[in-house]
Amino acid sequence: MDADPVRLRQMTGNLLSNAIRHTPRGGTVALCARATEGSVRIDVADTGVGIAPDELPHVFERFWRAEKSRSRQTGGSGLGLSIVRKLAEAHGGTVTAHSAPGAGAVFRLTLPLLPEAGDGERLAVQYLHDVIDQGR
Repeated sequence: MDADPVRLRQMTGNLLSNAIRHTPRGGTVALCARATEGSVRIDVADTGVGIAPDELPHVFERFWRAEKSRSRQTGGSGLGLSIVRKLAEAHGGTVTAHSAPGAGAVFRLTLPLLPEAGDGERLAVQYLHDVIDQGR
């Protein structure tokens, strides 16, 4: 995987921050990374409030907020998911969101593996673990 480690931390950090912010006390936020054929897939899943179907297509738009009552002082700028999308695209990848109200959400970041990496799956997953460990 050819990824800027700072930007990879930024993408996963933004996804994790949003999941934590929208998951009530006692809920769960999970980060799962795995290599698939030709890519690395990073899922951030939560048991939070979920996103309404009519809002889901807009989550990656600049300044979009799940809670319209939030202001910059109480809940971020509304740029985090838009930044994740732009960074994913800059790395040749994608980010998607799946959700239902009351059922939490899953955000999936998919980044391509380098074809010449030989043992690429193992290397990509190890690289991701190293990047996450450095961000702690």
